[in-house]
Amino acid sequence: MKKALINIDYTFDFVADEGALTCGEPGQKLEEVIVAVTEQFIQNGDYTVFAVDIHDQDDSHHPESKLFPPHNIRDTKGRSLYGSLQEVYKANQDKENVYYMDKTRYSAFAGTDLEIKLRERNIEEVHLVGVCTDICVLHTAVDAYNKGFRIVVYQDAVASFNQAGHDWALGHFEGSLGAKVEKFRDVKS
Repeated sequence: MKKALINIDYTFDFVADEGALTCGEPGQKLEEVIVAVTEQFIQNGDYTVFAVDIHDQDDSHHPESKLFPPHNIRDTKGRSLYGSLQEVYKANQDKENVYYMDKTRYSAFAGTDLEIKLRERNIEEVHLVGVCTDICVLHTAVDAYNKGFRIVVYQDAVASFNQAGHDWALGHFEGSLGAKVEKFRDVKS
């Protein structure tokens, strides 16, 4: 079965201590695993998607502007991939199996060409990593489920600034979306 990795919002604003909407330490602790997952998918030739939140400065019409402080603003440091993931992306960005995409909503499927890209490649299973477990990862998983994709979530490669929401989402992935929730460290070859 063909699979793809969707690396969701692992950016400076969501992870760094000085990020605008940071998960902080829980997000920072993921770096090694997220990099390992990403490198493995790229090296194996599996489709690897970097789905990155983008917002425009002072966009009062975007629904998130009423919920969260400005974050991942176009052309700012906040949108940079966090830590060594940025270097992994730069070293592989020209490969055919690497795709960087902007997203303006929680789900990587909402208003993007992600589903088309996956269907063109006959991908049936999506593997999810990134932040925030109970927001963008969750909404991406729900859309993947509704579109008929199998889902794997690496619990050691997702985090949130809300521990209760994180724990709830992990249970929801398995119990309501039929996702496989596992640790990458336990399954990597």
